[in-house]
Amino acid sequence: MEFTTDYFSDIIESAVSGIDYPAEPRGLYEPIRYTLEGGGKRLRPVLLLASAAAYGLKPEKAVSQALGIEMFHNFTLLHDDVMDNADVRRGRPAVHRRWNEATAILSGDAMVTMATQMISRSPARLLPGVLYLFNRTAMEIYQGQQYDMDFENRRDVSEGEYMEMIRLKTSVLLACACHMGALLACASDTDQKAMYRYGELLGLAFQLRDDYLDTYGDPAIFGKAIGGDIVNEKKTWLWIMASQRDAEGLKEILDRRLSDHLKVEAVKELYDRLGLPEESAALIDRYVADAVASLPQSLPHEAAEFFRSLALKLSSRES
Repeated sequence: MEFTTDYFSDIIESAVSGIDYPAEPRGLYEPIRYTLEGGGKRLRPVLLLASAAAYGLKPEKAVSQALGIEMFHNFTLLHDDVMDNADVRRGRPAVHRRWNEATAILSGDAMVTMATQMISRSPARLLPGVLYLFNRTAMEIYQGQQYDMDFENRRDVSEGEYMEMIRLKTSVLLACACHMGALLACASDTDQKAMYRYGELLGLAFQLRDDYLDTYGDPAIFGKAIGGDIVNEKKTWLWIMASQRDAEGLKEILDRRLSDHLKVEAVKELYDRLGLPEESAALIDRYVADAVASLPQSLPHEAAEFFRSLALKLSSRES
């Protein structure tokens, strides 16, 4: 067995292409197929398979759970795009644009159930723990999404509130994937918790990088339009820091009621003047270093190197 991202990704891609969707109703299942076949990094299922393999479980024994985690992640994207009124996902029209909002909501609902069915195909003695972990994670993600929406109507969001929001909305699913893989492989409780912490810290770095790329990324590489967070006045780390350090400057930009393009450019100039891109990069690096430091000492060298390299690569990704 190769301990590489490509090896685990190939297993997942094969599983995605092998999903046996019911033939009817097409209006329910075709958007799900469209979403899953749209690609993506497959980061969460890769983490689950790698965590399982690190503790001696053949990846094939955890494919159903990995696929369930990926299905659930993609469900959140369907509904997020509706709530954010986003037009593009992974370089293609979002489901609610390709079809309509009602279709995106209903197909997303079906994806939750399909994900639960996949994850439930676990050994009977492990099933209670697996389902508890998954259901707790799902509820935390919903909480994070609610906080994210609440923050849109506030101008006083603190850095601490933001970090907790992204921990819930993004980090816990990566943490769940790492934990679940170790759980399925019957790793010790200590190692399961350590893998969870690795995923949690990695998720914070991942989301901070995602927020950075939404403002400074290349849309051709990033896969969606740049500046959406600024247009929607989403309280990212960059926005919060700008509002704390130059509230008047930010207010002046917003009061001008600029077009979306000019608003994005003006806010970016404010970020640049405050040195926020560099500070954001340093913060991401800190979380990556903490994630690597949290890895269990008991991991085999090959596995430890895999998780370390993955964290470093994610901290500098462009998509």
